[in-house]
Amino acid sequence: MMKLAKGWAAALLVALSAPIPGHADESAAICAGRDLMATLSNADRAQIARAVAATPYAAGTRWRATRDDAVIEIVGTYHFPDPRHAPVVAALRPLIAEAGALLVEVTPEGELQLTRALAQDPSLMVDADGPTLPERLPPEQWQQLGRAMEARGIPPIMASKMRPWYVATVLGLSPCMIETSRRRGASPDAAGLDHQLIAAAQDAGTSVLALEPWDSMFAIFAGLTPEEELDMIRAALPAAQLADDYAATTIEAYFRGDIWAIWEFSRLDALNSSDLPAETVAHQMQLAEERLMTARNGNWIAPLTKAAQEAATQGRHVVAAFGALHLPGENGVLRLLERDGWTIE
Repeated sequence: MMKLAKGWAAALLVALSAPIPGHADESAAICAGRDLMATLSNADRAQIARAVAATPYAAGTRWRATRDDAVIEIVGTYHFPDPRHAPVVAALRPLIAEAGALLVEVTPEGELQLTRALAQDPSLMVDADGPTLPERLPPEQWQQLGRAMEARGIPPIMASKMRPWYVATVLGLSPCMIETSRRRGASPDAAGLDHQLIAAAQDAGTSVLALEPWDSMFAIFAGLTPEEELDMIRAALPAAQLADDYAATTIEAYFRGDIWAIWEFSRLDALNSSDLPAETVAHQMQLAEERLMTARNGNWIAPLTKAAQEAATQGRHVVAAFGALHLPGENGVLRLLERDGWTIE
């Protein structure tokens, strides 16, 4: 479940990773990995292709929604750095400069609020009173988890008291990705597409609005049972050692425009690589889809509509930039807008 929470993982990385003094090296290498989709069997490729063919708006990252005079220019984003973002940002700069607003998942102000909240209330991320993870997990799983967290700069003694949702989120980030973000600091062109578009909006004096409250992340994980929490970690562990490969797989599919294929690959890979029973994996995928995408997609329609209608009164459009996996599907943003009377192209 948690290797899919990339938007909030990126926000956490910004909030928690201070630049390393003396290491703001813009030439630091991009993390390398294998595209695992290229290694799939013909049967697995066919299975993914069937699921993609049955999914509305499965491919593509640039869309326009119109209703009466209101216009939403929609950009499906990837939340981490890649040099191929540069021409995308260049193409979108004029649209953002002329827009009534840019809408994103979390604004810079929201990230600051997140940073302050975590500093002022460590219990949001750390469970100081409950049983530790070494007490909740079998010894071999805890040892594997401790090594994976240490590789990501978090000593096992600290990880032992962290909340499972945060641990599982960190496991979805490769050590190289974390180190690169720390070394590069806050340079906009070394950030994910969302942050680069935010920087373009700030340069142009265009308002940047949030699609959801800054603390939405905590609500996403509320109400999970203790066993569901541990299953998040168990499901993330097999992929933790191949995190660079999963990052490469995601980014290559993203730039091909194969957006829903990313989700279906994750589903297939979770079934193939996890030691969990198939029904547990299916439950994890259902939780991920419901909490990370479906519920949030539905909540975004009202702020998107409001901003677009307000901009239309001034003869302007709005630009909306959010994780590309929120675009496809019957419960994706595009289908929800379509059902609400918007024309999608």
